[in-house]
Amino acid sequence: MSSSPTLSKKLAAEAVGTFIFVLVGAGSAVGAASLIGPNSASALLVAALANGLGLAVGISATMGISGGALNPAVTLGLWVGKKLKSRDVVPYIVAELVGATAAGLALEAAFPSVLGDSVKWGSPTLSSALTVGQGIAIEALLTFVLVFAVYGTAVDSRAPHIGGLGIGLVVVADVLVAGNLTGAAMNPARAFGPMLASGFYPGYWYIYLVGPVLGGIVAGLVYRYLIESKT
Repeated sequence: MSSSPTLSKKLAAEAVGTFIFVLVGAGSAVGAASLIGPNSASALLVAALANGLGLAVGISATMGISGGALNPAVTLGLWVGKKLKSRDVVPYIVAELVGATAAGLALEAAFPSVLGDSVKWGSPTLSSALTVGQGIAIEALLTFVLVFAVYGTAVDSRAPHIGGLGIGLVVVADVLVAGNLTGAAMNPARAFGPMLASGFYPGYWYIYLVGPVLGGIVAGLVYRYLIESKT
């Protein structure tokens, strides 16, 4: 007879799952930048596919243990939708940040210095064509779509049983939409892990906190009150 995972196991799953996602996502940006340059259509496609596939694998591997949030914005979106206990919210977010930072440090240590500031390449950046307000709006909109997909493809009891695939595909689409504008982080841990590891702190760093948190919370509320069955 299986028992419900303990909080420590859930936190370990969140940390390791986020580590896998950020390692693949940020690592793909580093690899693409070193091979074909950081600002090309090919690099954007590589980043979109790697972030989407990395997240799909991380979520599928941890869904049965912790729910596979792997993202503070998703964690908060699940909380406002009454899918995550209040006492688990802060521990989940801490575990996700730890996993993301560990991934950034691993990339910093593993990639040769001759490639340049590798982890900085893996950090999301704001296009000079955008204002900070536009960056926040874009991250909020992209994260709304992501968290709505989390509910519709993984959380809702009526959802198709496809693991993290649907969520990963949404990330691919979101990165293709705005990866060249904000980096399409949609995840404070995905943004801050590589930033902390590389010491790269742009003045607009709060875009990747405010935007995703707003988008995630609104998506959780919309799904709970407008979409979810109350029967």
